[in-house]
Amino acid sequence: MRFDAAVLRTYEGRFAVEEVILHEEPGDGEILVRIAGCGMCRTDLAVRRSAGRSPLPAVLGHEGAGVVVRTGGAVTALSAGDHVVLGFDSCGHCRNCRGAAPAYCDSFASLNLFGGREEKTTRFTDAAGGALAPRWFGQSSFAGYALVPARNAVRVDPALPVELLGPLGCGFLTGAGAVLNSFGTGPGDTLAVYGAGAVGLAAVMAATAAGAVTVAVDRHPERLALAERFGAIPLHAASAGLPERVQRLTGGGAQYALDTTASPQLINDALRALRPTGRLGLVARLHTALALEPGTLDRGRGILHICEGDAVPGLLIPRLIGLWQAGRFPFDQLIRTYPLAGINEAERDCEAGRVVKPVLIPQGTSR
Repeated sequence: MRFDAAVLRTYEGRFAVEEVILHEEPGDGEILVRIAGCGMCRTDLAVRRSAGRSPLPAVLGHEGAGVVVRTGGAVTALSAGDHVVLGFDSCGHCRNCRGAAPAYCDSFASLNLFGGREEKTTRFTDAAGGALAPRWFGQSSFAGYALVPARNAVRVDPALPVELLGPLGCGFLTGAGAVLNSFGTGPGDTLAVYGAGAVGLAAVMAATAAGAVTVAVDRHPERLALAERFGAIPLHAASAGLPERVQRLTGGGAQYALDTTASPQLINDALRALRPTGRLGLVARLHTALALEPGTLDRGRGILHICEGDAVPGLLIPRLIGLWQAGRFPFDQLIRTYPLAGINEAERDCEAGRVVKPVLIPQGTSR
């Protein structure tokens, strides 16, 4: 079948919306999904800085949602017409997958970042027959359709606006999951969030829903205004004595902190602002060695990396939808939609901080 997709051919080049060809029907355990909307995540854009490890040309996109068109022979849980949110890929049989920790799958990097599942190289091509890289995050959903493993899809109520739900599969899942799963945040807990982008603001919303006292740190006043709207105490990242100010605002130090910036200075500040036994979670990939200042890990403080919010998507995505329907997780207020043809504009707006979460609509309608 032929459909349009946004293809990235070089690490420095623009996306080009062009016709691609899918040469096979869904196999066992696969579904074909008509994409209604796909969020743009900074992980998609980080391919440009992957030093050639992520293969090109490729169709990126890993926050897809849409409608099942066809299913493979062994699929039993999903049917044509089901509305689904797509998550990250995992093998399903390693120790961590069996232990309900699919984000730590033994094959996570190879399945999601560096080529995808082994499959025929001619399965997915451009209009001239040139091979495209295998599925990105099991999806490649900057496209009209995506052929995905059925185990990565979460069925949702068809009455919901499925075109807006895709970011629940990664960016919003990561921030909210860090708060609800990794930290187990509850009423009266204290949390500091460093970086009020899509992941950080999802963490703020989840913390507010959980009854926590939250401080949001960022350098953009408009992002701080959003964080305040969602229940956080705003604090500019350039504030003098940042760790001490966070400590005062959290009654002696935050029990938990989440860094989404990968800034070594903010990471050290975050550790200093923790109360004894406090924990700092990192979600952004570090690009340089992290030098910790003396004393930052004293008194039982800890640091850990969190992948995909420690989530089982089939459990957390319905929970977040339920919070949204109750008015307690207003993620839709962070979204601006673009037609798929506007992908380069969406990338520019995302990089410039003019939009928190771009969502691409393959059918060309936007709001």
